[in-house]
Amino acid sequence: MIEKNPHISQSESLRVFGLIGYPLSHSFSLKYFTDKFHQEGIFNCKYELFPIHSLDDFRSLLHSLPSLAGLNVTIPYKQEIIHYLHSTAGIPHGLRACNCIKIENKKLIGYNTDWIGFEKSILPLLKSHHKKALVLGTGGASEAVVYVLKKLGIEYSLVSRSPRQASILTYHELTPNKIKSFQLIINTTPLGMYPNIHNCPDLPYETLTSDYLLYDLIYNPEKTLFLEKGEQQGATIKNGYEMLQLQAEESWRIWNAEK
Repeated sequence: MIEKNPHISQSESLRVFGLIGYPLSHSFSLKYFTDKFHQEGIFNCKYELFPIHSLDDFRSLLHSLPSLAGLNVTIPYKQEIIHYLHSTAGIPHGLRACNCIKIENKKLIGYNTDWIGFEKSILPLLKSHHKKALVLGTGGASEAVVYVLKKLGIEYSLVSRSPRQASILTYHELTPNKIKSFQLIINTTPLGMYPNIHNCPDLPYETLTSDYLLYDLIYNPEKTLFLEKGEQQGATIKNGYEMLQLQAEESWRIWNAEK
């Protein structure tokens, strides 16, 4: 139930935004937008978390909240949600994931702001020897990462515990010798995310050196075991919090853009 905000005048209507996914206990989005609204004196907006066990519940959520103006989408629905959109005009060609929805006249317009956040946050860390990347995971988050790597001309290989294609590597194939040619490693899986902070991708971490860059899309905890193990070997590390901020601000711009 959305509470009435006493700061909203009768001429204004409450605009509700939120995040769908499951689980959402790891998410900082509620705090991020709530703080933003408070700091910027935005009284006619509210951000909510909507943990839904299945997208079968998505349409009922839309019907129950007529004031819903926009949504962010997280694990595990970034790819599946595309089938519910009226338009994918905001998703770049070749990118098959949506993490932002603008709702206009009951129409759902899909966008992807993950790739913008990822590109802006990783660019300052890239060195000339970061020519090949390992992308851990094949879900919706990996779509944005792969899109950026292609855009930047960086070769990549996908890694999965259960590959659906012969071109996708398994973790068993990541031997010390194999991993030497991939000096950029990006984790797009939920391994290590709160509350399961003692998990990490199965890699030969002892092979890593200071030439490596490890990027984890997870931001809670601040330093995952994946990043910790890389740091112990001298690798440069980066978590996904800046990416979260950048994609969130891009979502906010989209939700408020004129037609």
